Amino acid sequence: MTVRKGKRGVSIQEHMAIDVCPGPIRPIRQISAYFPRLSPTSSISDSLSPNQADCPSPLPGGGGASAGVVLLLPGATGGGGGGTLSMMSSVDASIEIDSGDSDDNTSLGTLEFDLRYETETSSLHCIMIRAKGLKPMDFNGLADPYVKLHLLPGACKANKLKTKTVRNTLNPSWNETLTYCGITEEDMYRKTLRVSVCDEDKLTHNEFIGETRIALRRVKPDQTKHFNICLEHPPPLPSPTAMSVALRGISCYLREWETEQQRSLEERGRLLLCLQFLLPSTAAEGDEPKREAKDRAKGGLCVGVRRCAHLAAMDVNGFSDPYVKTYLKPDLKKKSKHKTAVIKKTLNPEFNEEFFYEITFTELTTKTLEVTVWDYDLGKSNDFIGGVSLGCHSQGEALQQWIDCLKNKGQKVERWHTLTNELPGSTAQE
Repeated sequence: MTVRKGKRGVSIQEHMAIDVCPGPIRPIRQISAYFPRLSPTSSISDSLSPNQADCPSPLPGGGGASAGVVLLLPGATGGGGGGTLSMMSSVDASIEIDSGDSDDNTSLGTLEFDLRYETETSSLHCIMIRAKGLKPMDFNGLADPYVKLHLLPGACKANKLKTKTVRNTLNPSWNETLTYCGITEEDMYRKTLRVSVCDEDKLTHNEFIGETRIALRRVKPDQTKHFNICLEHPPPLPSPTAMSVALRGISCYLREWETEQQRSLEERGRLLLCLQFLLPSTAAEGDEPKREAKDRAKGGLCVGVRRCAHLAAMDVNGFSDPYVKTYLKPDLKKKSKHKTAVIKKTLNPEFNEEFFYEITFTELTTKTLEVTVWDYDLGKSNDFIGGVSLGCHSQGEALQQWIDCLKNKGQKVERWHTLTNELPGSTAQE
């Protein structure tokens, strides 16, 4: 498309440059799309449009067409050398600016942080230190950055942690420690930590700046590992190019899903339990009240419900109102039920309550401790979140803690347990 101006046709590039940018041409995003993009090794003549290539290099000193060329390079003479020099100068300027304006070459910034896994407490400490050179997100050329953490797979509100927001800066310093509780060694082997940097906006949605993903198996137990990583865009969703690839991917997914279903039940969170079998001689010792000490004089099992972590959300607000119940089965007289207080609107409650069962050591070896976590609902049935059974017929961590409790009489044995949607060999009822 050309616009007739005098006796010579003016290309659409020159027409837009004249109408939009009076004075020296400064390539901008809206106009640069109409200009040829040259690599440093390409020639000028190869990149010229057909209208520009047909124009003779010697340009007349007067006329309407010459006025358009004078705008490309002020002060150029009407000679041929001046016209060629003006075109070379304009092309070089566009290459220099566009190369820095490309999204692929734009740095999102760097993030510095430490990770430390403590095996004794089964906790993962994430120390967010600072970020540098973040991408501007606000109109003032700055940002209000904060860091958000998720554990993959299974990212949800239960395992989301967040730092404070630092206002109006591209180089924030947090020096803040975020801790995940109930992280087992198996989690450290198979889970990934997603670290996202976002910009907080009070009036609109928060904006994503960049992220990085760390495989937790890179962190050695009881050792601090330092990271200083460039932020990246989130990985794109996979898009198969052929139907055969898609079908193969679906079949692989179904096989993995079936294997996972057979291997374990649905995970509903974590529970920290403390078990202690008190002997008759030591049951009355300690700082307990006299009545409580008298009740424990014959000895028995002390069950401590410490806390829960990463519970499944059962309410519409994305949280739960959890409490814990314990049973010592078989319970023919139905007198072994104990219940903690309800903690409102949380997925990581702390209970720190203890219950005592007066029982002999011989009887305890035939019993099973059933611990269930529920979501309290006013005016309707409470929702079952998950549970765990501990006894001689249990498996994994539950069996190990039960055996340790029976072997080490008088000692407290703490261990994290994975809550499942069904209890093995029993049906959870409120």
